[in-house]
This record gives sequence, C-alpha cells and structure tokens, in this order.
Amino acid sequence: MLDLRIYRAAFVPLILALVVVAFSLQTRPRPITTALPPDAFDAPRAYRLLDDLTTRYPDRRPGSAGDLALAGAVQRTFAATDFQVASHDVQAQTIDGERTLRTVVAERPGRVNRRIVVLAHRDAATSPARAELSSTATLMEYARLFAGRTTRRTLTLVSTSGGSGGDAGAADWAAHLTGPVDAVIVLGDMATAEQRRPQVVGWSNTRGIAPRQLIRSVETAVREESGNPGSPRTTMQALRLALPLSVSEQAVINAHGLPAVLVGQSGELGPAGNAAVSQVRMEGMGRAVLRSITALDEGTDVIPNRPQSVVLLRNQLLPLWAIRLLCAALLLPPLLAAIDGLARVRRRRETIGGWLVWALLLGSPFLAAGLGLRLLRLLGFVTAPSAAVPPGVIPVSLGTVVVGAMVLLLGFLLSWPALRHRSAESGGGGAGISSALMILALTSGIWLWNPYAALFLVPAAHLWLLAVAPEIRVPSPVRGLIVLVALIPFGLAFVAYMIALHTGPIALAWMGVLLVAGGHVSLVSLLLWAAVAGTGLAALVCALHTSGAEPSSRGGRGGPIGGEPLRSRGPIGYAGPGSLGGTDSALRR
Repeated sequence: MLDLRIYRAAFVPLILALVVVAFSLQTRPRPITTALPPDAFDAPRAYRLLDDLTTRYPDRRPGSAGDLALAGAVQRTFAATDFQVASHDVQAQTIDGERTLRTVVAERPGRVNRRIVVLAHRDAATSPARAELSSTATLMEYARLFAGRTTRRTLTLVSTSGGSGGDAGAADWAAHLTGPVDAVIVLGDMATAEQRRPQVVGWSNTRGIAPRQLIRSVETAVREESGNPGSPRTTMQALRLALPLSVSEQAVINAHGLPAVLVGQSGELGPAGNAAVSQVRMEGMGRAVLRSITALDEGTDVIPNRPQSVVLLRNQLLPLWAIRLLCAALLLPPLLAAIDGLARVRRRRETIGGWLVWALLLGSPFLAAGLGLRLLRLLGFVTAPSAAVPPGVIPVSLGTVVVGAMVLLLGFLLSWPALRHRSAESGGGGAGISSALMILALTSGIWLWNPYAALFLVPAAHLWLLAVAPEIRVPSPVRGLIVLVALIPFGLAFVAYMIALHTGPIALAWMGVLLVAGGHVSLVSLLLWAAVAGTGLAALVCALHTSGAEPSSRGGRGGPIGGEPLRSRGPIGYAGPGSLGGTDSALRR
C-alpha cells in the first residue's frame, strides 16, 4: 500500500521551504510614542472615587440592580462633561443566564473621522471586587480629564456589562459600531498590588492577534510608567492562533475585526474578588493608558484596522504565508504517498467509498454529543455564554456532563451494528488508505482556513499513514501506540492553557464543555473536529487489525510492495543470463 521511497523523496521540498521561511522574517513595526508626560491623570482623585464606588455598589452581578445603578452613575459623570452621551440595553447570556445589560457610550468628536476607544466593564462575579471596579473608576476619571480638551481623533468612552463572563456587552457594542477605529484599549484591573504578566493582551476568540504596532505602542507606554509588562512566548502566540481562546473583553472585540488590546495589572484573567489594591499601581497604569491615548492621537501612522495572524519570533515577525508554506511542505510527503497507495489499492479493485463513510460514522457520536450540549443550553438546562468564561466562575454541572457522556455513548451504541462488520475487516489496504486520505483531506481543508491549526494535525497525517501501512513491520500494539502519539500536540496545548489560565484539568475541561454548549465553537468547527476524532478512531482500529507484510520469498527487502507481483524485470525479478553483468558475447564486443 505504501511506497516508502516516494514518502522519503517528498521531504526534499521541505528543505527549500525552510530556507524561504528563514528569509521571510520581517522587522516588527516601531511603536507610536509621545514626548508629553501624562501628568494630567489625578491618581488620588481616581482612588477616592474607587473607594466611593465600592461602598455604594458592592454587588454588581451582570444585569443586577447594583450593575444598573452603577451604569446610571457612569452616565451622569459622562453627561457632566462635553461628551455626547447615549445608552442602550441588550438581552444577552451572562454567567447568571439571560439578563438585560446596559451599555453607556460617551463620544467627543475630533478633527479627523477616526476613533480611539477606551472601554471598561462594570460588573463582577464576586463582591465587593474592588480591584475589578478600578477600571470603571479610571474610565470616569478620563471623562473628567478630557472634558474641554481638544483631540485630533474622536475619543469614545464605553462602559459595558457582562465582562465577568461571556463579554456580551462588549460584543454587542462591537457588532453595532460603525466608522473607522484606530484602536480599542480595554481597561482591565488597574490597581491590584500583585502583578501578573503579560499586562498587555491582544488575543482574539477567532483568527488573529491585535495589530503588532498597537501592542508594541501600548507596551512601550506601560514600560515607561509602570514597569515591564511582559511578553508572551512564541509558542503561546502560535497556540492562540491555532486554537483561539481568551477570557477577556478584547477577545470578542478583535473577533469583530476591530484592533483591541487589554491593559491590566492582572493580565487576561483579572483580579481575585478580594485582591488588595494600591494607589501607586493605579497611578502607574492610569498614566500608561493616558500616554497610550496621547501617542495614538498625535501619531500620523494608521494602525492596521484588523487583527493579524503573525508571530513574533526574536523581535521579528513571521508572516502567515510563511507558516502556510511550511505546513504545505510538511503535508506533501504523506499526501503523495497516500495518493500512490490509493492507486495501488484501486488496482487491486478494493473499495474506498464504504471505508470513508465508516470513518465518518465513527465521528458521528462526537457530533451528536456537541449538538446535545447546545440543545441543553437552548432549553435552559445549562448556563453558557457565547464567549469563554474564566475558570471557576460557572460551577461544574454534573448533570450536564452526564448527559453529554450519555449522548456520546448512545451514539456509539446506535452506530455499532453498522460499524462492527467493517471494523473486523479493517486490516486491509482499503480501510487504512481511507483513514489516511480522510485525515489528509481534513488537514488540507483546515490548512486553507487556519494553517496554525493545521500544524497540530501534521503529526497525525504522517503517523496515522505509517501506522496502517503493512510495509512497516511492527506489532499491532505498537501501531496503536503510533496512532496515539499523534495526539501529543493537543495534550501539550491543554497543558499550556492550564498554565496560561492558572487552572486545573477539570476546570479547563468544563470550560471546553461551556464553549461547545454556548456556541463559541461554531457548527462548522464542531463538524470538522468530530470528523477528525472519527478518523482517529478509524486509524486506531485499522492499526490494531493490521499485520506487517511478510518478506517476499523471491526478493527479501526488495520484494513486491503491498503483495503486488513484480511488473518489471531486473536483478531481483530475473535470474537469467546477464542479471549480474554482461554476457560473454556482449563482453567480447
């Protein structure tokens, strides 16, 4: 079934691809800076306001009376300035189910029709959550600071709700925004005494990361006013681009195609409910954001207005097309070998279509479980916002887990009669080549959409093909182990997210359940990954039923491949005169 010579030869283009990728590195854009010191930020007044708001509004669950009352206080503060103020309500899913959320927007037109937006959420999952309220106090201080102050660009201040989980208010605002936007700065925790890096976060919940020039400009301002903000590793950048997931508001704003970064002492996760606050920290972060606003307002550079899929590698940018080229070169060897194997299987008149359907049916229980979770959310049995929720905010529901597991098990039980007969015969070449072609087709489709995600499936494209090839003479248990080894990248991604989100395996797995139930994982993505899971099961079954090809009695290592008869005459297939050299008559001539 598999010609290892074709497989090995197809690695040659990878060398050229690596050379091209090495020369594709680009210089990262310079930061936009300002020489004006941000002395206008009044930290003592902002800190006193934080104390007052904490006393008056200790309970601010999304959509609660305290949240709405605080929205009124913010709106009155905005209205006392020369900003144009408006508010609107939206029904949305929160950590407490569907609630009415209020968004307050204040806008002050500039000399050019481009916006700089500063956004902060008011709500909190715990009480009094003083550190989390520091973003709203800082936002209100900016309203007073910019009152009567001329800016080149339009300045927009936004107070939302739902930021404690799901970010529904920010998502609704981003979905209805019109007009060009140069930058969205999301205020996170501004006053916590304990820092958590990185403090400037640009992740998205879909493809891309905030524009590098925007991230670097804000990082430079934070470094000058508050200290080193930290920077994510290259591997974490690639992971966030491959499997996008973030629990802070800039993620949903970037998902709507707007350039957004989060700035906060506690980074992406935000502070604990009882975290201590510091006026010194609040002053540093408040001045850093003010410096960022001033620099972006004065700058003549036009920052790209959409998230970008580039990775920062040793202070240089690796573009998306280079990753796409590298992934294509890595997929070429198994693709060519599988096409050749398909031709060999077809010459033996083995069927392929039935095995492809078999592999897809193996993935149907995973699809049914995902759809079942979404149905539970629609029926109101599980609370799951449409975006990621920080770990531990929504408690684990044992009933939801049991129902999902039962649907998965029931799917396998219902499909097993149709799969049992096929599974027993899966040791042939048709079944193996079908599973290899299926994972290659799925990986190629994902490659067109997101080459970073396709890189996670490259090991499976290689190892699953080798695991089902009779030419690889290893025991069946070892073949099964080879299939499972291809899942290591996903295990490493799980561990990396556990570290990034400071959570455990159960809490992270529950986050995954909520992402599926809430619709963060789209139906197309759910269908694709269910097909990948089914193909993996098919490869495992084929590997366990495949035995290595016996050496040919005529040719040893050079014998027929896949049991096919030799079609050419040579030193191995022909033992007559001249097989080892010229005949006497030829030598005399």
